[in-house]
Amino acid sequence: MSEETLRERVRDLMPQAQQDLTEMVGFRSVHDAEQQPPEECDKMVAWLEEAFTEAGLADVAAHETADGSKAVTGHLDGPEDAPTVLLYFHHDVQPPLGEDEWDSPVWQLTERNGRWYGRGAADCKGNIATHLTALRALGGDVPVNIKIIGEGSEEQGTGGLEDFVPKNPELMRADTILVCDSGNFAVGKPSLTTTLRGIANVVVTVETLGSAMHSGMFGGAAPDALAALITMLATLRDADGNTTITGLDNTQSWDGVDYPAEQFRTDATVLDGVDLVGSGSVSEMVWARPALTVLGIDAPSVVGSSAAVQAKARARLNLRVPPGMDAQVAQDALVDHLTAAAPWHARVSFEREAVGSPFVGSTGGVGYDTLVDSMRTAYDTDVLVQGQGGSIPLCNVFAETFPDAEIMLMGVEEPQCLIHAPNESVAPSEIENMSVVEALFLRDYAERFRRG
Repeated sequence: MSEETLRERVRDLMPQAQQDLTEMVGFRSVHDAEQQPPEECDKMVAWLEEAFTEAGLADVAAHETADGSKAVTGHLDGPEDAPTVLLYFHHDVQPPLGEDEWDSPVWQLTERNGRWYGRGAADCKGNIATHLTALRALGGDVPVNIKIIGEGSEEQGTGGLEDFVPKNPELMRADTILVCDSGNFAVGKPSLTTTLRGIANVVVTVETLGSAMHSGMFGGAAPDALAALITMLATLRDADGNTTITGLDNTQSWDGVDYPAEQFRTDATVLDGVDLVGSGSVSEMVWARPALTVLGIDAPSVVGSSAAVQAKARARLNLRVPPGMDAQVAQDALVDHLTAAAPWHARVSFEREAVGSPFVGSTGGVGYDTLVDSMRTAYDTDVLVQGQGGSIPLCNVFAETFPDAEIMLMGVEEPQCLIHAPNESVAPSEIENMSVVEALFLRDYAERFRRG
């Protein structure tokens, strides 16, 4: 099938892609029973089973995983000697994070300013729409074996699929794995994500008193737990904003695409007059170096607070770990650093949470070369190489379970999408162009694979 025919088919299928996304966004598929009914996730899974079956896949089925989420698998058989491509996606979404902060209904796909808005429109239901559109465009003319794996708890990080993969390898074994949970550097700029930072989370608790005490009677001599915590947290960054954890290198460089500071300011909604942080380039700071973020603090709120010295304070910390750094070592270093930084012999305790290793994807091989060519053809411009500051622990599970497979990250989630934030959206042009990319890849990969 010619490139032009594929483009025309994809273009003709875009109304169906919009309808697919409308239906998917309508499912409140947050894998957390405390936030949304579990039936919403079940409805999403049932929709996927029907949609991928209609797109030509066989044996499409749901499998309950260790954390109660459901993984969706299926396959489309090509010629007997054909290589196999695994298409990954996740079908759960982030919670709304305050429906009053949205400019349109959270669970209703809404077209505005040339974009489609709704929770999951980009992350990751837009990528599901891309898979379906590419498969429909190809019809039955597929020269490769195709498998799918849809994860049901990626946003919660509870590891259901990470447990499922090594126990059921034959459902996913492939020569190339396309992890479609990433995106381009910008709209219209085709990009392959080659690195992901790992993650090491810690909850630190500081205790200094048996109870909160009157600040007038005891303040000045009584050790304030909140003040101690603030002192400790302040040691995690220097004056330039670099993450400074004893024993961890924070001078790594980045050789891929440069992330212009002004573009980053816009993408990150940095307020006028506020400086960016760190002594390195933006690309180095967000893709190549460790980054410590305070996710939350347990302390009295301003409204309703009393004149008291605090007895206890707690903070949840998120450490992003760059490629080349061991995530467990990084977590240990963070714990040791905070312990040493505690003033006044305050009692400090820790809850160790998620640890996920950084990831380096394939940057050579037949699959990589085919995907680069497919992107270049679909977008008619050179392909960029970028990193992502986020973490996808499953990528390392894939690499360990299928050591011979090429693993590459792509998708529709460019910075304007505001994934995880209110007013998440996707550019329809990205769904269209990435559908062409995927269709071209599936068309061309087998022949290039046989040639080696």
